[in-house]
Parts: sequence; C-alpha cells; structure tokens
Amino acid sequence: MQHRRIGQQTVSAIGLGGMPMSIEGRPDRARSIAAVHASLDAGVRLIDTADSYHLKPGEVGHNEELIAEALASWGGDTSDVLVATKGGHLRPGDGSWTLDGSPEHLRAACDASLKRLGVEAIGLYQFHRPDPKVPYLESVGVLGELLDAGKIRMAGISNADPDQIRASQEELGGRLVSVQNQYSPAFRSSLPELRLCEGMGLAFLPWSPLGGIGKAGGLATHDAFATVATAHGVSPQQVTLAWMLATAPVVVPIPGASRPETARDSAAAADLRLTDDELATLDASVDG
Repeated sequence: MQHRRIGQQTVSAIGLGGMPMSIEGRPDRARSIAAVHASLDAGVRLIDTADSYHLKPGEVGHNEELIAEALASWGGDTSDVLVATKGGHLRPGDGSWTLDGSPEHLRAACDASLKRLGVEAIGLYQFHRPDPKVPYLESVGVLGELLDAGKIRMAGISNADPDQIRASQEELGGRLVSVQNQYSPAFRSSLPELRLCEGMGLAFLPWSPLGGIGKAGGLATHDAFATVATAHGVSPQQVTLAWMLATAPVVVPIPGASRPETARDSAAAADLRLTDDELATLDASVDG
C-alpha cells in the first residue's frame, strides 16, 4: 500500500472515516467493528473520527468509543495507527449540527476524547469547524495549548479557507500539520485549499471523497470514472480515490465505510495505478 506523511508520522495513503458507523442509518456495532478490522487488515493506518459522530443526545463520542473498541479487539499491532479526532462541532440529537469553538469547550472536549479513546495523547486533534461567535484564532490557539500540554501529538484544522490555514500555521508557530476539507469529483471548491496545503507541506484530508453517505454509488453513473473502472476491473469508487491520490502527494482521502467489503475496496485504491491518459480524461470530466 502507498504511504503518505502527516507531520512526522507515516500513514496509509487511504484512511478510514468513521462517521457512517455512528450517525443516521448506522449498522450494528459488530458490523462496524468488522469494518474497522477489515481496514486494518488491508493496511489502513489512519482512522478519522470526532466526538460529534453520534445519533442520540446521550451518546456523545459514540464513534470514538467504537474505534477504541475496534483497535483493542483487532489483535494486531496498532502502534503505527494514527487516530485523528475533532472537537468544536456538536449534535444536539435532533439531526442538526451546532458549533462551539470556545476555548473552554475545546479544552473539555479534548479531555473527554482522551478518555474515550483510552490514550495518553491524541495522535491528531483537529478543530472541526469555525464558530462565527468565537474569534477563529482563539479556537486555534487552544490547539497550541494542547500541544504544549502533551495532550495531543499533532494539530489540524477542518473546513478552513486559505486565509484561515495561513493564520493557523502562524498562530501555531509552524506546528499545523493537516487540513480536512470536503473534496470529491462533485465538490471541487476546496481545490485552492488543497493546492495551498501542497505548497505549505500540509496533509490534505478530503472528507466525503466519494460524495458522502449514500452518494458513493452515484459514481457508477459518472461516465469517465465508470469507463476507467471497467478497464481496470475495479469499482468506480476505487478509481475516484486513486485519481484523488494522483492530485498531490499531500492528499490522504478518508472515505467512510460501515461494511467490511466497502472498507477493503477503498483500501485497495492505494495500489491502483492510473495512466497519464486516464488521469487526463478524469480531470477533463470533472473540470467540464
């Protein structure tokens, strides 16, 4: 499997997004854990989660606890697995999403995530989404505090624009390592952030790289991706992830999965090599 770098840590070129295992339409716990195990078996060494990945009001951190359980029960060596989580985005339990980027909340959220994950320091902690009620750098500054306190090993931001990326790197004294934004064939508006990350040497972690929950199957109807997939005898989803990896060496997609078979299929994209002509055809199809 191809590998990429996040900060000083080497990870798999394809990660695993945990959100589908914990929100609406989620599977039972056993199947979710089997999906995590399948990813690990396939060589995945980056798992992305968040305290807000849950369904009911009283189960904040559902996905973090599930990931911790899956890692503990896998049976293999997990010392090289990077678990990335996030704070600052909340779900009241009515299907809506709210924000709290206050320093007080982020400090408390990090402490709670540490307990749920059962670790002494979180591998990668990310500010989930800007809160318009809180000055952005006040929120980002907490990441610096957490780094200094040894509660997190690396810091990232999510859903950020270019100015916020530059300002965050300055605020953190060069210690920002990653940016997690939405990016897919159907959602290309984060391309400027991707290119900025490439120039700054920051990992770019596309969320919903296959279009989001329930949308991945739609790639099969996208002529160019379906045609290339048929030529290689693989799924359009694999082609999408391989195309994304070819965009820049800092890209590490984190497709969600809730079934072992889809987890394995996504992981296999790290070994799929597309020709220059195929990449040009796919670029033209999404640019057009």
